[in-house]
Amino acid sequence: MYVKDIMTMNVVNVPSNTTVSDAKKIMDAHKIRRLPIVDRGKLVGIVTEHRLEAYTPSKATSLSVWEIGYLLGNTTLKEIMEKNPVSVTPEMTVEEALATAQDRKVGSLLAIEKSGQLVGIVTTNDFFYKVANPTLGIGMPGTRVEVMSKTDKPILEDISKATSQKGMKILTLHMISSTEIGGKDIVVQVDTENVDKMVKELKDKDYEVLVRKR
Repeated sequence: MYVKDIMTMNVVNVPSNTTVSDAKKIMDAHKIRRLPIVDRGKLVGIVTEHRLEAYTPSKATSLSVWEIGYLLGNTTLKEIMEKNPVSVTPEMTVEEALATAQDRKVGSLLAIEKSGQLVGIVTTNDFFYKVANPTLGIGMPGTRVEVMSKTDKPILEDISKATSQKGMKILTLHMISSTEIGGKDIVVQVDTENVDKMVKELKDKDYEVLVRKR
C-alpha cells in the first residue's frame, strides 16, 4: 500500500498572503485542522488549527474587539506559517510514510509530486482508518482468535487447516509480540461467530488459544 492509496486529494490550500482571519473562516467552513500554503503552484508552508489559535489573542486580552479584528485581519499566514512542512511522495509506502511522521513528530504529511505540486495530504486518521483498521479487522464481523506457541511448529499451516476444514474464511491475520508465553502470537479473524471446533483442534495440537474481543 502506498501514500497515494490512502491520501486525501483535492487539498484545500491558500496563498501566503491570506490573513489569519480568512484562514480561520476557511478552515471552519471546510472542517479541517490543517491548511497548506501554496504560492504560484509551489508549497511554501502550512498552518494548523493549533498554530492559528496560538496567534489569536485570548479572551483575557486587554485588546478591544475592534483591535482583535484589526490584528487578525492584517496578519498574513506568511508571518506565522511553518515554513518547512514535512512532505512525502505519493509513491512512498505507507510504512515509510508512517515512520517519517513518527520520526518528525507530526500529525500530517503533505504529498508532493516530483514537479513540486501538492497532490494530497495524509493524516493520523488516515493511518488509523485506512491502514490499521483493515489490518486488525476493526469493524469487521466474525471472531478474532489468538493462537500462541513456544515452539517452531508450523503455526500458519495449522491455522489454515483448522479454518479451511471447518469452512471458515480468514478475514485478517497478523503477528504480534507475545507477552504471555514468549513465543509466536498469531491473531486471525474469521467470518463466523462459532469457533469452538477451530479452537479445539488447535488446542489438541498443543497451541494456547484465546478468543479476543474485537
